[in-house]
Amino acid sequence: MAVVIAREVRDGESVGIGVNSPIPAAGALLARHLHAPRVSLRLRGVEDAVPFVGSKEFFDFAQRGRLDLFFLSGIQIDPRGWINLHQAGGRRFPGAFGSAVLYPVVKRVILFRTEHSPRVFVPKLDFVTAAGRPQLVVTPRAVLKPGGDGLLELASWHAGETAQTVRAATGFELRPASGASETRPPSEEELVTLREQVYPELEEGFPEFVRRLSRR
Repeated sequence: MAVVIAREVRDGESVGIGVNSPIPAAGALLARHLHAPRVSLRLRGVEDAVPFVGSKEFFDFAQRGRLDLFFLSGIQIDPRGWINLHQAGGRRFPGAFGSAVLYPVVKRVILFRTEHSPRVFVPKLDFVTAAGRPQLVVTPRAVLKPGGDGLLELASWHAGETAQTVRAATGFELRPASGASETRPPSEEELVTLREQVYPELEEGFPEFVRRLSRR
């Protein structure tokens, strides 16, 4: 997932990453090492990132149209790429922390989710936290993207998956995008850079994430 995200980061962009988003953080740092050396990262706990002043300043920055790329997730994601971070199945969750503002004002939003199942990808949200149109949705199984009508389509499936297994794991009809195929696998350079350079950089900001990886 980090490699797929890294390939979407463009050199010179201003990229914001939430404090609970280690996979996008890994992707952005990988991009900075490989092809986007001038990317500007707004990320706590990482050396050479833009200092994080506070929430108000961050949202002011985004609403002025100066944030090029941000990452959001959801307890539920619907066919349009709208997200729910509030409640599902009678359970209450922490909420959005400004997702409803950021989704429509950031130039590009990539959704990510570490679970790809029918309980995540649902035909109708229990609660609409934020509405917008993502550039991509990245999961452990596949990459989805909006089609011409705004509904998510299957862009690619990762190694070990097929179009059929991804569609079976999705709670709504998932059409194949034009040219849909298997996701290009990580290169040796991407993997080595991720393991030897990116993960150590993430240790201060995401220690549990790095510890978990080191036990594999």
